[in-house]
Amino acid sequence: MTDEVDDGNFRVTVQELRQLMELRKTNAINEIKAKYGDTLQLCQRLLTSPTNGIRGFKDDLDRRIDVFGSNIIPPKPPKTFLQLMWEASQDTVLIMLIIAAVVSLALSFIPSEESHGGSEAAQWIEGMAIFLAVFIVIIVTAFNDWTKEKQFRGLQEKLESEHRMSVIRSGEVMEIPVSEIVCGDICMVKYGDLLPADGIIIQSNDLKLDESSLTGESDAVKKGVDIDPTLLSGTHVLEGSGKMVATAVGLNSQTGQIFSLLLDIKGQKGQKLEVEADEEPVNSEEAANKTTPVDEEAQANPSVPNNHQVAHVDPELNSGESQEKSVLQGKLTKLAYLIAYGGGSVAVLTTIILIVRFCIENYGVQNNSFVVSDLSNFVDFFIIGITVIVVAVPEGLPLAVTLSLAYSVKRMLKDNNLVRHLHACETMGNATAICSDKTGTLTMNRMTVVEIMVGNEYHKSVPEHETINHGLKELITDGIAINSSYSSQLLPADMPGGFPRQIGNKTECALLGLCLQLKEEYQMIRDRWPVEKYQVVYTFNSTRKSMSTVIPHPNGGFRLYTKGASEIVMKKCTSILDKDGNAKLFNLEDKENMVKDVIMPMASNGLRTLCLAYRDIPAEEEIDWEEENNVVCNLTCLIIVGIEDPVRTEVPDAIVQCQRAGVTVRMVTGDNVNTARSIATKCGILTPESDFLVMEGKEFNRRIRDKTGKISQALLDKVWPNLRVLARSSPTDKHTLVKGIIDSKLSVHQEVVAVTGDGTNDAPALKKADVGFAMGIAGTDVAKEASDIILTDDNFTSIVKAVMWGRNVYDSIAKFLQFQLTVNLSAITVTFVGACTVSDSPLRAIQMLWVNLIMDAFASLALATEPPTEALLLRKPYGRTKPLISRLMMKNILLHGVYQIIILLVMLYKGADLFDVDDGISEGIRGNDTPHYTIIFNTFVLMQLFNEINARKVHGERNVFKGIQRNSIFIAVIIGTLIAQVLLIEFGGLIFRTVHLELSEWLWCILFGLGSLLWHQIVTSIPTKWLLPSICSFGQTKEDETLPTIREIQPDQADSVERKRAQILWMRGLTRLQQQIRVVNAFQSGLQHRIERKSLSSSIHEFMAPPPGDSFDIEATKKDDESAPTASFPSLETTL
Repeated sequence: MTDEVDDGNFRVTVQELRQLMELRKTNAINEIKAKYGDTLQLCQRLLTSPTNGIRGFKDDLDRRIDVFGSNIIPPKPPKTFLQLMWEASQDTVLIMLIIAAVVSLALSFIPSEESHGGSEAAQWIEGMAIFLAVFIVIIVTAFNDWTKEKQFRGLQEKLESEHRMSVIRSGEVMEIPVSEIVCGDICMVKYGDLLPADGIIIQSNDLKLDESSLTGESDAVKKGVDIDPTLLSGTHVLEGSGKMVATAVGLNSQTGQIFSLLLDIKGQKGQKLEVEADEEPVNSEEAANKTTPVDEEAQANPSVPNNHQVAHVDPELNSGESQEKSVLQGKLTKLAYLIAYGGGSVAVLTTIILIVRFCIENYGVQNNSFVVSDLSNFVDFFIIGITVIVVAVPEGLPLAVTLSLAYSVKRMLKDNNLVRHLHACETMGNATAICSDKTGTLTMNRMTVVEIMVGNEYHKSVPEHETINHGLKELITDGIAINSSYSSQLLPADMPGGFPRQIGNKTECALLGLCLQLKEEYQMIRDRWPVEKYQVVYTFNSTRKSMSTVIPHPNGGFRLYTKGASEIVMKKCTSILDKDGNAKLFNLEDKENMVKDVIMPMASNGLRTLCLAYRDIPAEEEIDWEEENNVVCNLTCLIIVGIEDPVRTEVPDAIVQCQRAGVTVRMVTGDNVNTARSIATKCGILTPESDFLVMEGKEFNRRIRDKTGKISQALLDKVWPNLRVLARSSPTDKHTLVKGIIDSKLSVHQEVVAVTGDGTNDAPALKKADVGFAMGIAGTDVAKEASDIILTDDNFTSIVKAVMWGRNVYDSIAKFLQFQLTVNLSAITVTFVGACTVSDSPLRAIQMLWVNLIMDAFASLALATEPPTEALLLRKPYGRTKPLISRLMMKNILLHGVYQIIILLVMLYKGADLFDVDDGISEGIRGNDTPHYTIIFNTFVLMQLFNEINARKVHGERNVFKGIQRNSIFIAVIIGTLIAQVLLIEFGGLIFRTVHLELSEWLWCILFGLGSLLWHQIVTSIPTKWLLPSICSFGQTKEDETLPTIREIQPDQADSVERKRAQILWMRGLTRLQQQIRVVNAFQSGLQHRIERKSLSSSIHEFMAPPPGDSFDIEATKKDDESAPTASFPSLETTL
């Protein structure tokens, strides 16, 4: 068949492709053969070439989008501002205020026998003022929600633009955003990819996928042209590589159909989302190999609701699920409840006291009879009680958290931290340990071959190509060019004289660079050997630690090329080529000498060592390609190379910063232990004076397991405190280490662990960690999906910046708390004492609503946007269980509260005499407004305003003005609030029940406000030891997580893994919805944003653990059905 693409019409419809993608395994194969002949003819009908792809011109792309749709799932339309206002108005406290305002307004028009002169005309003002205040609160809340929604959509677009995929267009491989993929594109599928569209396999190499997001089945599914040719969007590539032709995109894909049903989105381009009621049922064999987008049983029986099906998919699915809060969120939630309960209790008590005292004095002492106008007094008492609740309930707390986090997210992006989950910002501030990869994070990830063993001779530098035997050199260059991903390549340098640009796997790029040093063109070799000619490929994974490719030998039989970890590949070698290209026996003694004389010196210099080998397989030898151990054996060693990956110049200083900040850095790598030790020493992770452990994964597992082979936390606690380098580790080892540190009770405040990862198998550790960092450049899509933060530059220094921003978030919340709790303490105390002693609150309801607005909106904005400083890295982390309100903060809150209460109570009882003004107490709750109460209100607000400056410091600093010039928002808020207060006092009398104040009275108010700054210096001088230990400790416990394990399914086992179609529908939609919604929750839920985690069971250790005294055999483990627990998924209700 020709590879030319004609310009005719497409000879396949959207509906045909949708029906094809619903089939699985043999049914899909048979359908392709029956309708199209084979995959190549399907490509021809889609006007695409398996080798050259589509033309890729604009008119071609537009035509494909017009016929088959675009690869975009439209987001749900954002809520309008009116909808957000309506949601904000549903708050219980606001509803109570509105009801009270309505009653107050109605009663104001009822004539009263005891009207106080001019106040009669103004009785309706207070009701209207409360309405206005409530309206302002609703507007502010709605605006904040609208801002968060806008930020979320911006972040979502950023995340989507980061997701790219390699496609072939006009014969060239290019990376494009997944949203630009069109039907007919030839997509390059590789390890770690998250597939963005449905497709049919054209060619595959050991391709295995995780389809649990669609089927609910946790087993790895083997894919191939003759096994199971369908690839579905939303699934993860666990192993291997290949090419597929995109057959369904956007809403026409299987995942898109789920979104169409769940989000009620119309279909695209001929798409028909509804399943007709009279549709003919498929036969039983076809049903077993088909996943339909709608459950026929549910449609046939409408009385069975969908939510009923979701709840009963599997009663055991949610057994291990734990909905966790972040460290700060857990503390804030408990604190918010304490404040709300305390404030509510005082509010109820205040209202009762006011009512009881009024009744005793009015009906008992004065013996008055009840009149309708008395209802106004009761309504006023009720309003005062509600207002106390408004002031006490920390509505500003979630706003402060959101503002601080959103501000930090935006700024962290400039520091190369793309935050996927908001909680990760503040959690990094509490981090006590970082488990970091080596390659690319601590090192530059620019790899170069600098030392080589070739011809059984060790060279400290790459020898001239003329000195190497021609036959040997040909084997080396062929092995490098063929046995590597064709997406790895070297491109010309951006600048003259610069290094060539390394695209793809950097280790493979280093070997390709060796090819060029040997004066051989690797691309010419690849052109001779396209992937279609490969017999079999054993792709690299963390278990093999090697990659092998088998090609037909020109003289008959096959030739196998292998590369991988030097000691692992070398064990499989039985011979070695000398300098003349002749094979020599390679016995155990020779291997030990090779380790001692070549590998150890290379590793000690911080070089990564790789061994390249080959094997010729005779034509007459019968080979079962599924038995890898029988294929990759009896190898002939070609070369051992030492690859240099220099330490990033800025990393040692960053490590020192971490150590000074109380954060322990551990290196977890798959490299040789000597290489890891050398790099760790250069980075500063290992220092001569420190007591540390450096060990390999095998030794680590031996030390932490008891006699039964199970992991013991007690044994793990003996290892991890001094462990600094874990070499030759597997992803399971990393997960074990992270879980052990988090679960350990050795530390006083428990450890908070951050982890970096780039591979698919790093996902369990990234999920388990408090903060997971994925590599933006080298990381796979799966790793990025499992992470909380993506490092866009793969640089360790960016993690240090994340620590600084996290601590800044934590401090910003602490600052706001210190300010708000002081206001709460003084306002509630003065209101309660006033109610008990003078049957009136000196602070009116509308005035306290204004104070509440200052606290919630303006103070949140001012204190949440403080920029971070390097000083944040000079103190130890808070840890997981340390109280949010420290003893120092408690001292500031109590003593500043005492200062304000004393000033206000003195002014309440003696203020009229001191300032020679009319006494507000004698006027009563519905009397005329007086300068007395106006001075009290003005003094109260100004004390809060100046105390807001004190709240900028929460660690006992004396200079509260330090760095204030760097926060223009704070200065603007202080000045703006002061101007608003002046206007409110002088011109807002009718609304806020104030009167004009003389200049002398203003000066007294300002003086008492400034007194807060002077009082702070005294407070700072008082030692904190006299305070009791922290009254509240807001730690949290964590449940063990469970990991859905992966087992390989053989084609003959296909029937046993099919599930009910209703279950499949919801499982397919669930994971994809989680991915989209988890970022929404982070922005939209305030205090209730959740950490999205899949359940990872403790049985991961038993499932993936080697037997005692034996090596780890993954093949044996895969066949052990009992060792694989079922996958666990959160319910739809919990997720949403």
